[in-house]
Amino acid sequence: MRIMEAIPHRYPFLLIDRMVDIVRGQSAVGIKNVSVNEPHFQGHFPARPVMPGVLIIEAMAQTAATLVVLTLGEAFEGKLVYFMTIDGAKFRRPVGPGDQLRISVEKERSRANVWKFKGIARVDGVSVAEATFSAMIMG
Repeated sequence: MRIMEAIPHRYPFLLIDRMVDIVRGQSAVGIKNVSVNEPHFQGHFPARPVMPGVLIIEAMAQTAATLVVLTLGEAFEGKLVYFMTIDGAKFRRPVGPGDQLRISVEKERSRANVWKFKGIARVDGVSVAEATFSAMIMG
């Protein structure tokens, strides 16, 4: 799946590198290789770089949005997807340069253009963040 065809995000805000384990309409895993060269590390924090938790949640949303477009088809490529809710966000350990995020998203439900997902981000099999979120696809 070509992520940049599916969602409109671009550097420096495209936060997933590839998609794997895709089950259309149900679940997918997004991969993010965290690099020291990413712009947020210049200020967060120079002595001990930590990926901001909100960016991990955004990576979950981008993974989910890519799954939605793959499920719904070409007519939805490049459409904007807006957060509606983020619930139960938990951050369990810092993510830094050299880590590989494996972002699992699973659809909880969908109705019309609103989709709800459960997301879990892991590094080396250990949960680093999780959240439940919903988003609306805009035409």
